[in-house]
Amino acid sequence: MVSFESDYIAGAHPEILKSLQETNLISLSGYGTDIYTSRAKEKILKSCALAEGDVEFLVGGTQTNAVVISTMLSDHEGVLAAATGHISTHEAGAIEYTGHKVLTLPQENGKMIPDSLKKYLADFYADGNHEHMVFPGMVYLSHPTEYGTLYSRQELEAISAICREYGIPLYLDGARLGYGLMSHGSDLSLPDIARLCDVFYIGGTKVGALCGEAVVFTRGNKPRHFLTSIKKRGALLAKGRLLGVQFDALFTDDLYFRISRHAIDMADRLKDIFETAGIPLLLASPTNQQFPILENTFLERLKEHVAFSFWEKYDDTHTVVRFATSWSTTEEDMDALEEALKKISGKY
Repeated sequence: MVSFESDYIAGAHPEILKSLQETNLISLSGYGTDIYTSRAKEKILKSCALAEGDVEFLVGGTQTNAVVISTMLSDHEGVLAAATGHISTHEAGAIEYTGHKVLTLPQENGKMIPDSLKKYLADFYADGNHEHMVFPGMVYLSHPTEYGTLYSRQELEAISAICREYGIPLYLDGARLGYGLMSHGSDLSLPDIARLCDVFYIGGTKVGALCGEAVVFTRGNKPRHFLTSIKKRGALLAKGRLLGVQFDALFTDDLYFRISRHAIDMADRLKDIFETAGIPLLLASPTNQQFPILENTFLERLKEHVAFSFWEKYDDTHTVVRFATSWSTTEEDMDALEEALKKISGKY
């Protein structure tokens, strides 16, 4: 069965596996103090056009969000996020488990609206009882969003300016950042994101790595004793080399960006296939995640041939599902999907 279930259904890109194999028998210090991790950090900072900055590696997205948010917030603070944000919906209350509330804001196609953010902050401090409330201590964005949509440079600049006006950090979840950067609809670069955000992470798990995310602190603002805090939260990998070697490979010869562009090219064909089959999309996603609306009987028949993810109920007879492309998606996968759609619809 062909699968579009997610962008981490395969193991790791062959070039990453090659690097892991080539370094496998080299004795290295643990906890990310090895030469490959240091080299990966240098390459990432160079790609971000940061003369100074700090890079730390964690294993997965939920651990990264929980560690970064909980170490940067004071105990009286919460984090602002769009109602559809990943930390608001699909992280099982991981942020709340650290003792910090997720404060949700209205969204539009998965994105936080700058005017709504500004109003929330203004209203909070205008409230005479705000000392009895959870203080907004950080703004969280995901880029691409959970709906595959992107913030424009203008939108990110507006949100960044609001954060600086109120003296709170802007944190960008880049679990699928490569797909955002390489989308035909993007006007943001990695240096733009480094300039506008206080902290962000470059996702590896969903972009070719076995596992791993690279957290970038852009303003000398890494929390003190950050490694200790990672370990206290059960998120420190003893064999830190595993992450360093992978990101060293990802940021050699533009592998990270080549992987991402391939996924975008495959998503473009995916959209063409759905259009030809007369299947509508929930919204115009410019990235690797696509959200077709399927009639429920058709959906059940398609599940016999193709793997994909449930997203949300559309109405009583239709369901929104998610198809995701990745570095491992092939033209043969696309051909198999096209054939399955034709078979079910009887369009031979």
